Amino acid sequence: MNVSSLAGIVAGAARFISGVQASWRDGAPQARQSVFFANHTSHLDFVVLWASLPADIRARTRPVAAQDYWDRGLRRALAVNVFNAVLVPRSGEDRPRESRARSTIDRIAAEMGDDYSLIIFPEGTRGTGESVAPFKSGLYHLCLQKPSLQLVPAFIENLNRVLPKGQFLPVPLISRITFGAPASFDPLEPELVFLERMRDAVCGLRER
Repeated sequence: MNVSSLAGIVAGAARFISGVQASWRDGAPQARQSVFFANHTSHLDFVVLWASLPADIRARTRPVAAQDYWDRGLRRALAVNVFNAVLVPRSGEDRPRESRARSTIDRIAAEMGDDYSLIIFPEGTRGTGESVAPFKSGLYHLCLQKPSLQLVPAFIENLNRVLPKGQFLPVPLISRITFGAPASFDPLEPELVFLERMRDAVCGLRER
């Protein structure tokens, strides 16, 4: 079985297990280099978001994931061979935090090349699902390096209940991903204003 066929099977399994219902507020985005960014409540988030993308876009989209969680055993095999994930360390390097952050963004930009898209979670850590934390600066600095990126917000609901924190087996529930209208980067926009605009784009997709 080739990687493309396996990826299709894994995507179908992820949609089945999570019961995800995906919707697009403004239609599917253009097939161009993009960043899909969302709130973060579960280790399943990137798997289900990736699985919810159209197949042609999914084939060129790489999730950014925590190395300490995904770089082991079967998880690593899936992350590397199926999701083609960019695995990044969260801590542990004997360097200042700002220096580590810059190196991480440089590496992510290099891994994108000229045509790969990304899935990222700008909060930087998992939340409870009740609110969306302020976005960290990584998305802004990535856009500084690649200002033409298409920025696609998404809001994920119920995945923290499908796979609660600390658990390993999913609970059969219905989850939802809502994708919003693509946005763009303005290099003249102040960093904090940009990050708040992107956070508002995610929060605005939450079902009332």
